[in-house]
Amino acid sequence: MNRKLEDSNDEKGRHTVVLRTALLGCGSVGSQVARILLEEADSLEERIGARLELTGIAVRDTNAIRDVELPPELFTTNATALVKDADIVIELMGGIEPAKTLILAAIENGASVVTGNKALLAQHGPALYEKADAAGVQLSYEAAVAGAVPIVRPIRDSLSGDKITRVLGIVNGTTNYILDQMDSTGVKFYDALADAQQLGYAEADPTADVDGHDAASKAAILATLSFHTRFRLDRVFCEGIRHITAEDIAAAKDAGYVIKLLAIAERTTTGDGDEGVSVRVHPSLLRRTHPLAAVHGAFNAVFVEAEGAGELMFYGQGAGGVPTASAVLGDVVSAARRLVLGGPGRTEIASAEIRPLPIDTVMTSYAIGVEVVDESGVLASIASLFAGRGVSIESMHQSTGQSAQGSAELRFVTHRARESALAATVRDLADMDVVKTVISVLRVEGE
Repeated sequence: MNRKLEDSNDEKGRHTVVLRTALLGCGSVGSQVARILLEEADSLEERIGARLELTGIAVRDTNAIRDVELPPELFTTNATALVKDADIVIELMGGIEPAKTLILAAIENGASVVTGNKALLAQHGPALYEKADAAGVQLSYEAAVAGAVPIVRPIRDSLSGDKITRVLGIVNGTTNYILDQMDSTGVKFYDALADAQQLGYAEADPTADVDGHDAASKAAILATLSFHTRFRLDRVFCEGIRHITAEDIAAAKDAGYVIKLLAIAERTTTGDGDEGVSVRVHPSLLRRTHPLAAVHGAFNAVFVEAEGAGELMFYGQGAGGVPTASAVLGDVVSAARRLVLGGPGRTEIASAEIRPLPIDTVMTSYAIGVEVVDESGVLASIASLFAGRGVSIESMHQSTGQSAQGSAELRFVTHRARESALAATVRDLADMDVVKTVISVLRVEGE
């Protein structure tokens, strides 16, 4: 359903089309979006061919202190009324409810929707996309995946004629900052986390970031875009970074690797040859020559591999009010142009039905650290165990000066093998009499 646009005359008496724009949420991103809509109204009108009129900002507390000074008369607690009268609704309040109900109401009223709500899209995206398609309105979400990094439109539009085979993404700035600090300075996890919290990169409760949930939501969105199949959040394997130690970081560095929390979506096959897609988030070792290894601090990057285009990387600021507002406004301009020119809305292409595959079907490599009894024959018995599982060892390194008396620390990197075989190998290792403990297990990606 296309709304009838409002016509008016500007202060110079010129005829113009007005697009009533409602903003839901006024945090660090929302306040910057509001500022730009007000300060750059003339410039945006020139690009769009219509004037964006900010009709109101829905918030919980109209008297709260904001990052930007905005006209107080814009604030309201009645989000429902604001949405009902809008041509474009910008949802930046986060969470599942009331955001879901308000977005559905906007769609039913014929409004285009711009959102940065990755948690909502990961859980309820398929239902929202279907509603938007049925209503013929636009649902845009560039800011939901990697902040200011333009990745949604390139995958959805520029690569729509290609076949994407794999996507690797550093899509959470908090965890990338923590791991980068551990790698560059040698600090332990909780010291790097405290530093990230002091700088404002991490929340007081960092669970969503360090346990991988934020990245998992983004992985579900990336997989849906890349493989034209609607992937739900419960299909994403998720593992965080709390267990990463300074010793893991040092061992990775010695072997020529860096540890990153990666969101991965890739085409793969089962042992029976059935094709599907694996979507997962976990800390991974990357060779320092890989482009993603050079992503430092709180920056984000997404590395795409496609049959025709080959390897592509998109890099930039993954968070922050001003950078993320840039992505939001890009969607707003696109939606506004569609309203002015007419035509159906654009959400995502989900015409395929590719089977989601569990993580035990993927091909990967393991970096395994074990503490063993320091006696002859140990290495041979471990190598025999690996061979029995059909897993070969690419490299082995023995750490010195870190193990207890009578013990030795060994670090192995395997060749690529099925995840199920690698996991079984680790379980067998833990049961060996000569193995005192399995210190760490990390996957090696980007090979």
